[in-house]
Amino acid sequence: MRAAVVGHVEWVEFVRVGRLPVQGEIIHASETWTEPAGGGAVAAMQLRKLAGESTFYTALGDDELGRRAARELRAAGVRLHAVFRAEPQRRALTFLDADGERTITVIGDRMVPRRGDPLPWDELAHYDAVYVTGGDAGAVSAARDADVLVATPRALEALADAGIELDVLVGSATDANERYRPGDLVPPPRVVVQTAGAEGGTYQLDGRKHSFDAAPLPGTGGDAYGAGDSFAAGLTYGLGTGLSIDEALALAARCGAAARSGRGAFAGQLTK
Repeated sequence: MRAAVVGHVEWVEFVRVGRLPVQGEIIHASETWTEPAGGGAVAAMQLRKLAGESTFYTALGDDELGRRAARELRAAGVRLHAVFRAEPQRRALTFLDADGERTITVIGDRMVPRRGDPLPWDELAHYDAVYVTGGDAGAVSAARDADVLVATPRALEALADAGIELDVLVGSATDANERYRPGDLVPPPRVVVQTAGAEGGTYQLDGRKHSFDAAPLPGTGGDAYGAGDSFAAGLTYGLGTGLSIDEALALAARCGAAARSGRGAFAGQLTK
């Protein structure tokens, strides 16, 4: 099983608080830590844990945080193909409250890989499955050469410009940044999945709407950061190994639940 991710990285500072501060208030954090995260990094790590290895195409800032992100992702076992841009690495400040909900403020522009970057794009034709969180139209077209292509609506502009057929478009039913409407993509995705947290979710296939269940949480005390992209990575892995859509969604739900029970970006992710 060969799996890859095409997407973005954010250097994230996590701040655990009892509740979010109200305007003008000062509150104290009980814990803080930093790590390379963002949707692309989360998915690449989840795929590595499921498949034993994963490849990640991305762009990073040519500064200390960008270089540190590259070192830490490689040290964690991700096969990294990265270009370094002459700009600061994008960062994010993420509050984690007592209920485990995450509230994110991003700092800097989103950096994504482009087809013109000196990366081994032709290798993607030999992959079983690819998940896209960001890129340009050329990068999306290169990813389409894989057997299975899954993407998030966060990359909708590039997906529309590429004009290729996705196997699955997967996003959150409650996140405005992941909204998809029929007609946004031509040709339309074969399957459109919308997650709804503990409610499970739905998927559209052949003009019919189906539902799927959430998986039970394997533990308590975690947070919601990365649960959606861990879900998407599990779905990508399942389809790449030949599972049916229902079987792949069941695995994806387990990945999302495991991530929801862990700390920060990677700690709780499901391991095969």
